[in-house]
Amino acid sequence: MKRCVVIGASGLIGSHLLPGLAREWDVHAVSRQRPRLPGSAAISWHGIDVSLELPSNALPDRSDAVVYLAQSEHFREFPERAMDVFQVNTMGLLRFLDYARRSGARSFVYASSGGVYGSRDSSLNEDAPVHAEGNLGFYLGSKLCSEILALNYAKILNIVVLRFFFVYGPGQRRTMLIPRLIDSVREGRAVTLQGEDGIRFNPTFVSDAVAALLRALVLRGTHVINVAGPEVLSLRRAVDVIGARVGREPRFEVRSGEPPVHLVANTEKMSRLLHAPRVSFERGVQMTLDAEHG
Repeated sequence: MKRCVVIGASGLIGSHLLPGLAREWDVHAVSRQRPRLPGSAAISWHGIDVSLELPSNALPDRSDAVVYLAQSEHFREFPERAMDVFQVNTMGLLRFLDYARRSGARSFVYASSGGVYGSRDSSLNEDAPVHAEGNLGFYLGSKLCSEILALNYAKILNIVVLRFFFVYGPGQRRTMLIPRLIDSVREGRAVTLQGEDGIRFNPTFVSDAVAALLRALVLRGTHVINVAGPEVLSLRRAVDVIGARVGREPRFEVRSGEPPVHLVANTEKMSRLLHAPRVSFERGVQMTLDAEHG
């Protein structure tokens, strides 16, 4: 049985990835906290803090694939937690790239962010130049650094960089975008819009993200691929959908002097090489809400 090591396994994507992955792979999950999964006895868990040096003999001597999903929980706390962000997002990645090399892995999948493109009015294509500028912010700058590090291993491993766009779904931390919007609507707090309708984006339901990642594990060669949802919405439209699903009229605060920061991914490459996204935002929000109520 092929062996896959998943780093950052207790996060949103990791916790949804592991059950399906375990059907065909010998799975070793790496995280600070043990993932809560049905049937997780078939998954080997390794309690490792990826911001620290990798303990010797902490992981299997042999692996076939490595997936790096870890990201610092302190990504908004710059400069106070800059060291933690860099250690998890960048140094941790380098440690596991080296582990993949030493353990004989053939494939390495790195979870990056669509935010590395910066704000653009047009659909974001993987061939578009990405500029390493300070206005990306420290978190996204660390993700871009990590992409560069990972791609340097392309002569040794099959490297797939996945640029995820606003992944959401059951079990996500309440500090992330879609849970924050749900909570704001429920509690009657105004949602701030840059411009009349706010940003345009195509959020990704977690099952589409997982389907794309599973396919990425068997790709050969070097690839950078956007992972996003099937429809483009304005922030106003997304909040209206949430309002309809929770049964409460949303409130908005429009800041007309601030231009919106659009993040719309072109998903042609994703559909061709990995998985065509299927879950509409309405359906994804409903499934997220249903899971909250058990």
